[in-house]
Amino acid sequence: MTGVSAGAGTHPIGRLRLWVAGARPRTLAAAWVPVAVGTAAGRLSAPGGVAWWRAAAALVVAVLVQVGTNYANDYADGVRGTDRDRVGPLRLTASGLASPARVRAAALVSFAGAAGAGLALAAVAGWWLVAVGLSCFAAGWFYTGGPRPYGYLGLGEVFVFVYFGLVATVGSAFVQHGRFSALAVVVSVPVGLLSVGLLEANNLRDLDADRVAGKRTLAVRVGAARAPWLYLGAVGLALASVGLVGWLRPAGLLALAAAPLAVGPCALVRCRRGRDLVPALAGTGRLQVAVGVLLTLGLAL
Repeated sequence: MTGVSAGAGTHPIGRLRLWVAGARPRTLAAAWVPVAVGTAAGRLSAPGGVAWWRAAAALVVAVLVQVGTNYANDYADGVRGTDRDRVGPLRLTASGLASPARVRAAALVSFAGAAGAGLALAAVAGWWLVAVGLSCFAAGWFYTGGPRPYGYLGLGEVFVFVYFGLVATVGSAFVQHGRFSALAVVVSVPVGLLSVGLLEANNLRDLDADRVAGKRTLAVRVGAARAPWLYLGAVGLALASVGLVGWLRPAGLLALAAAPLAVGPCALVRCRRGRDLVPALAGTGRLQVAVGVLLTLGLAL
């Protein structure tokens, strides 16, 4: 496999591994968790069990939208120069390991793949889902793309909650049997808030670099002293909202068994900054996975 250098002092990275790294696989829990939870909720809305091919198609849509959004973010931040002094993982455009045109093409190919799986679902569950899909693509592209990216205006949290919580979870439940349910809406709340927590951990890590680059995330807007409360609030409300799930489906309270995983990241967020918050980001991902798996099991019992 042909290798390329990732910069001074680093080992060569194979081409395939390079693009896998650029897709940010550690963020993909934000894509599959709402599909798993939503599918479990959708199973309860009508008799007949799980329509597995629909669940698989919803998973393809969610993962490829996430990957496409990651590449689009890499491209847009790279050409703007926002990623020049970042402290996080590898970025393809800013590092010079891939041309902006190729990264942009990777984003569009990912969105096209998601569109193919989405059309199959729309054909059986309702063509109005095409409009939902198009809004997902627009949300992914304009997070950091376009003349006025909403991620630079402190609105990222709203869109993450809506699309990685409400839309992904309720949508995955709906395509199972073509029905909306209160349970699907309720379970989307902790799912969406944990994705917001993941975004906050990322924005806290990058706060100083974002402020210098002019990227006015919500963390930058509220300032370094108060920004940790954005993370603590998102995680705390996510765990508290599991209680709402328990009101409709008592077995859903099983997800609270993951609460101890929040202790470490919350402690780091309160007293660390910059690169020292990388473990908090990883810890938040583990919390998101644990809550998602336990919530899915609780709904399935």
